[in-house]
Amino acid sequence: MVADQAPAEMHEVVDLSAMSLDTLPISSNLNLAMIHSLNISNNNLQAIPESIVARLLNMVVLDVHSNQLKTLPNSIGCLSKLKTLNVSGNHLESLPKTIENCRALEDLNANFNQLTTLPDTMGFELINIKKLSVNSNKLIFLPSSTSHLTNLRHLDVRLNRLRSLPDGLENLINLEVLNVSQNFQYLDKLPYSIGLLISLTELDISYNKLTALPDSIGCLKRLQKLSVEGNPLVCPPPEVVERGVQAVKEYMSERMTGAHQNSPKKRSWFGKLKKYGTFNGVKMTPERDGYLMPAYRTIDGLASPRHLMGMFSPRRLFSPKSRFTS
Repeated sequence: MVADQAPAEMHEVVDLSAMSLDTLPISSNLNLAMIHSLNISNNNLQAIPESIVARLLNMVVLDVHSNQLKTLPNSIGCLSKLKTLNVSGNHLESLPKTIENCRALEDLNANFNQLTTLPDTMGFELINIKKLSVNSNKLIFLPSSTSHLTNLRHLDVRLNRLRSLPDGLENLINLEVLNVSQNFQYLDKLPYSIGLLISLTELDISYNKLTALPDSIGCLKRLQKLSVEGNPLVCPPPEVVERGVQAVKEYMSERMTGAHQNSPKKRSWFGKLKKYGTFNGVKMTPERDGYLMPAYRTIDGLASPRHLMGMFSPRRLFSPKSRFTS
């Protein structure tokens, strides 16, 4: 449906996807404030006019995936009601800082772009985000403010160039799924604080350069799925890994309790881990009703955009993986 072919009151949902559009056919007499959902994906758009976005005041869902966008308009910060934003499969090298004004945002998908950084302070502003997907980019690090995304449930940063994960992971008390796989030769260490992710049920750290897992992995009591293949792991040893996720947790827990007395740093972490996480002075345990999480969701498949199908080797991306279940 082309936007100027129907009365304004019928445009709460506008679908202009897969129409080979180079520009948006938005009529001047259309009340853009009436649009709640706009899908302009799978076109040939190289830019989205600032003036159009600034008038989408009631936008809740915006889907622009699989276009030719190199930048997003700064006026995207005007979308104060936006909850879902899909900009995947474009040529974005950065996200505008104004995106931090989209404080209602819950789901951000920026997969398959050219992102090298994310806005430094996004974690302080986008406090309602539940799912953040930035896989298949060129990210070297995540902003330290990521640790303030306390409502985050799903974080997908696979297929980047990550050297490390941010400190303060223990603040992500609702995180259920973490995928940092396929950062290959770049990621060689995980922070000890990963053991304080009290809601984590699924962890994929496969195809990195990890030689050892932090002992705190043994404290992930809700962890049900663990993928570690493709790493030169020495600790835990292969015979433990082969026995599955529960065996890995028990092994790492034994190491932690046995080694903490000899290391001041580990003594400090052991105190936190033994309490199973203390945040803002409130002790949180798995039994507290307020922190019981719904069943975990499986990680979405790699949905390569049509024009990016050749970016990665199918053999590499879709090689069989052994997933452990408790």
